[in-house]
Amino acid sequence: MKLNKCLLALPLSLALLVPTAALADSHGHATPASETAMESSTATPAAELRIALDTTLTEHAFLAVEAMRKGVDGAEDFEQASGALLANADDLSAAVGSVYGEEGAAQFDEIWKSHIGYFVDYVTATAEDNQEGKEQALAALEEYKVEQSTFFDTATGGLLPAAAVQEGLDMHVDQLISAFDAYVAGDYETAYSLERESIHHMSMFAESLSIAITTQFPEKFDNTNPDTPAADLRAQLNMTFTEHAGLAAMAMQDGADGAESFEQASAALIANADDLSAAVESVYGEEAGAQFEKIWKSHIGYFVDYVVATGEGDAAAQEQAKADLDGYIVEQAALLDAATEGRVPADALEEGLTAHVDQLLMAFDSYVAGDYETAYSSIREAYAHMTMPAAGLSAAIVDQFPEEFGATEMPSEMPATGMGGTADTGTIPYLWILAGLMLAGLTTTLALRFRKQ
Repeated sequence: MKLNKCLLALPLSLALLVPTAALADSHGHATPASETAMESSTATPAAELRIALDTTLTEHAFLAVEAMRKGVDGAEDFEQASGALLANADDLSAAVGSVYGEEGAAQFDEIWKSHIGYFVDYVTATAEDNQEGKEQALAALEEYKVEQSTFFDTATGGLLPAAAVQEGLDMHVDQLISAFDAYVAGDYETAYSLERESIHHMSMFAESLSIAITTQFPEKFDNTNPDTPAADLRAQLNMTFTEHAGLAAMAMQDGADGAESFEQASAALIANADDLSAAVESVYGEEAGAQFEKIWKSHIGYFVDYVVATGEGDAAAQEQAKADLDGYIVEQAALLDAATEGRVPADALEEGLTAHVDQLLMAFDSYVAGDYETAYSSIREAYAHMTMPAAGLSAAIVDQFPEEFGATEMPSEMPATGMGGTADTGTIPYLWILAGLMLAGLTTTLALRFRKQ
């Protein structure tokens, strides 16, 4: 299969992958006009490209792992989990088409979806204890790696060399297969650790791919750079927020099912939030850290109360938990408004926190009711929604601490590891500060409290 090298002009429609993430400028902080200021911004055209790719590629890894688990378990929601994974693939193919035209999109779609099919073959063979079938699926995945790496090499005009991309694809496939094998073996700790690794790895590929595209078509991105300290901050917050939403939704499913993996699923959430909680005290001091901890733990308790009440069929307790969460939202929004000195206003935060809580509760309620289509639609909505607080908070941080986010030039060469990315992100001491304040703690200790009760 050969890629059509007559590339079409690149529109900015890659942003269709995620909702437009409005920056927190309602407090009077305007977007800088100079080129230097643009490169210090979190919202350059190149940064938007990187975030769009980051969201879709990390969601692919998350959904792939979860769909494979559902498949081997013979879960009732396997069809809907697989449907979410294929919908994600459609989003990615549409993005490729916006860059390389219909023919490029069709070629990419065929190659990309083939590897999803080979993963399904591996799952089916595992469930049937068919060793020959597993080996055939792995052999097919080897062929996929060659074809996919050739596509990226050709599409980017050699900016992503086939050898480097294949090395990254080796890692991607190995992470997903190993995570699945560990889950089947009952080694849930390893399974969730590898799931998180696979998500983080795809975030690095998004960085490399965004650098390749903006290098290939610089004029389409106002000659901006996707690899600045400000863009790094937003991308890392984006990865952590979206991962939080995905892991939270699946841990809640495990809780509802009484799954053996519930403790390890919750531990993955805790790992996702560890850096966030530690940063609060280190930057804002003991008093602010103590205040954050009090608010955080209170709202976690209310969320757990809702999960427990659902399990017990106690409608009154469910309503009380919702009312308590409403009170939490107001308190948390006020704290973050103060922390950012009004750069992220309390009313906007209340709206965002309400949407996030509603999305997770909707996904949970729908799953419990057996409405799996709504459940997975809500999970994807929650995943995409996290791009917005990441955008707003990163913009606020850069504005609050501008000395930490100077402009940088476009890299002179691509990262050496293809799908990995090796760009130096610089020292960003505020990376995890505000993110943890807003949403990351929603369900991180849910497992411990739920198991006790």
